[in-house]
Amino acid sequence: MNEIVVLITASNEDEAVRIAKSLVENRIAGCINIIRDIRSIYSWRGNIEDEKEVLMVAKTKKGLFDTLIEEVKKLHSYTVPEIIALPIIEGSEDYLKWLKEVTV
Repeated sequence: MNEIVVLITASNEDEAVRIAKSLVENRIAGCINIIRDIRSIYSWRGNIEDEKEVLMVAKTKKGLFDTLIEEVKKLHSYTVPEIIALPIIEGSEDYLKWLKEVTV
């Protein structure tokens, strides 16, 4: 399979919407779900951080991952945004066909 799911965290919903709209409008991702009110605990610059964030779940093609990274970094407020790709092992044939059609 050539399709992937990409997890991206953002500082707030407005930032996530701005990034998601750009990725979909530019056909880098076919669909992005935005999940509000996640809590992230992580290590950053020697400190343990505990922050509210928003999670984006983007569906795209593996071949667009580098382009997606560039676009997210351009629009994101974080120095090191979380951008993690997971393979889609199986999926609805109709959905995967649609995803191929709406991405470049």
